[in-house]
Amino acid sequence: MVKPCIVVAGPPGSGKSTVGPRLAEHLGVPFRDSDDDIVLRTGRTIADIFATDGEPAFRELEESVIAEALAEHDGVLSVGGGGVLAAATRERLRGHHVVFLNVGFAAGVKRVGLSTARPLLAGVNPRATYKSLLEARLPIYRSVATIEVDTSERTPDEIVAIVAAELSENLENTK
Repeated sequence: MVKPCIVVAGPPGSGKSTVGPRLAEHLGVPFRDSDDDIVLRTGRTIADIFATDGEPAFRELEESVIAEALAEHDGVLSVGGGGVLAAATRERLRGHHVVFLNVGFAAGVKRVGLSTARPLLAGVNPRATYKSLLEARLPIYRSVATIEVDTSERTPDEIVAIVAAELSENLENTK
């Protein structure tokens, strides 16, 4: 089984789509994004899948895509914000280096803009929904993380440097 150098996880607005490719470039490995894989596989946007098929169907597809990526990808893999919600995915992440990009409420809201492009944040009170999402998922992200970085006040390059240093330290400690 091929194992990614690192799996990048975190809530919407934490920086996965920005940090993931930069980390891969820094490490000299390929980058892959599970959300991009879903769009390629279905030919549809994630918002369309949520709206048409519903969240349970999307989560099932997401679990399958992440399982495939974990089995065949040997670089940095960014997973969607809800990618770690499935127990089977959390089990598959055991033994991988998983970086949790944590973001505070204010920074996260600023970054996501609470747009309708984010299906889980569409609705009557997106700020309250985002706050609930952060609170509910925090223990799940932490349960799979081998590295946690607060991204709220850091640039993508600072985050990459921190992750690379911690990853190097983790690898050194396992020798």
